[in-house]
This record gives sequence, C-alpha cells and structure tokens, in this order.
Amino acid sequence: MKKSKFVRVSVYLTLLLAVFLTACGNSSKESSTRTLTDSMDHKVSIPAHPKRVVGSYLEDYLVAVGVKPVVQWSVKNGSGTQEYLNKDLKKVPLIDYSLPYESVTKAKPDLILMGTDSAVANGKYNQYKKIAPTYVVKNGNDVSWRAQFLDVAKAVNKTDKAKKVLKKYDKKVKSARSELEESAPNKSVAVLWVTNNSAFIVSDKSASGSLLYGDLKLKEPDLVKQVSKKATADWSAVSLEKLAKLDADYIFLVNSDKDASMFKDPIWQNISAVKNDKLFQYGDDSSWQYKGPIAYTEMIDNVLKDITK
Repeated sequence: MKKSKFVRVSVYLTLLLAVFLTACGNSSKESSTRTLTDSMDHKVSIPAHPKRVVGSYLEDYLVAVGVKPVVQWSVKNGSGTQEYLNKDLKKVPLIDYSLPYESVTKAKPDLILMGTDSAVANGKYNQYKKIAPTYVVKNGNDVSWRAQFLDVAKAVNKTDKAKKVLKKYDKKVKSARSELEESAPNKSVAVLWVTNNSAFIVSDKSASGSLLYGDLKLKEPDLVKQVSKKATADWSAVSLEKLAKLDADYIFLVNSDKDASMFKDPIWQNISAVKNDKLFQYGDDSSWQYKGPIAYTEMIDNVLKDITK
C-alpha cells in the first residue's frame, strides 16, 4: 500500500510540475509580445522590447527615448538626411523615404513604424506586415507632435522615458519663453525655406511653426496666418510679391539655395526683417525643417542666440 501511495503521489507531483512549467512557458510567451491598436485600428502584436525598429522620419522621437533605429530616412539617393541627428545615427544605414519593400526586408526589422496613413495605402500595409509587425502611429493635421511622440514611445515600450523627455523639454520652453518675453516682448517671427529659387513658409501648427507660435508664444505675422489657413503640408509655396508684405520682426531662413536670384531682387531686399538685418540663416544641416524634442530643443537654442543676443 505504501509503495502504491508513493507512486500516486509521485505521479501527482509530476503532473503538477508539468502544469506549472506549461503555465510559466505560456506566461513567458504572452509577456514577450503586446497587442496594441494603431491609428488605423489595426490590432498589432508587437515585441515587448523591440530590438530592430524601422521608423522612417520618426527618428527624432526614437532617439529621444533611447532607441536607435536600424535604418534612417533619406531622400535624393541619400543626399538628403536629417543631418542634425548625425551624431546619434552614426553608421546607421540609409533608407529611401518611400520605404521600398526590398530595403525594409533587408533591414530585418522586428517592428515597423509608419508615420502617416498614406504610407500604407493601396494595399501596402499588408505587404509591410508580412515583413514585420507594422504599427501606424497617430498622424494628421489635428495630431500634435507630442501626441505622435507619445504614441511612438508606447509602440517601443518607452512611455516612461518619453514623459521624462517632455518634462525636461517643457522646463526648457518655460525658461525660454520667460527670457523672450523680457528680451523681445510682442515681437513677431516667421520661418522661410528657400530651395530651387522658390520660397516656402511654414504653417503655424507644423514643424517649427508649432514651436514658435505654440510653445514659445511668439507673435504670428498676418501672412503666416493667411497661408496657414489653406496649408495642406508643413511648408507652403509663397510668391516674392506676397513676401513683400511679410511684417515679421525676425525671419529664420532655411537656405537650401545660396545662389538663388531672388535674394538679389529689390522686393526681397526690401522685406522689413531683411532690410533691418533681422534675418537669421540656417542650412540643411540644421533642425529647422523637422520636428521632435531633439529638433525643437536645438531650435530654442537658435532662437535665444539670435533674438536675445
């Protein structure tokens, strides 16, 4: 009897151990992924801690939370990149902004982040998700950069880090705003980009416009307001004749065409800020064409250096 009872107890313990190990195995398997719903209502099973992230044009957000993507955004066969992130993306291979399937596949991602709905339109989403879990982050004209940043952070499981980044950024904004109110009260600013002898003006809710008019509370010129109402992109083309009416106290110029003939035109030379030597120039290596906590932090430093000097 004793032997029979011993056998039964042994079998019971063996079965109990097997159930325990199976439960542990399942728990481990479940915790290795998270299911999130993206901006297009896709249910996406994402690695709990993704290691190889593709996030074209979302690199500022990723770097800010300590994630180094496996490829980085570029245009014109790699001649155009986010140069202000060079030190953070050293040796990271380039990928064309159109994200060709072959290039994405070659990067061997375990997570693909898309910044716009249009990037996965016309059946593209199904193609990308065959390569790796694909998550479309919050986007659109009504989505702030902060909301997009936090959504990217959520996808890579770095929400706590993102909140710390925003806290530090907001502290910098508050300090800068105070300094500007004292040094340049009620002064207006505009951001222009000149390329191929054409001028573009930034929208008041996009890129550097969001920073200057939203965060720093600098005054918005009437022309910027007019252009922003009809804007369909971050930058809108504006004629030289319209620029003649630009009543900004300061202009920040992203100059991608140093030999542009428009700079020699009397109309340009008679723009108030140009005439008063209140035009501050930056090149393509600056952060002025982009957005994100890293880009905006650099821009704040630029603004303070130029306006409060």
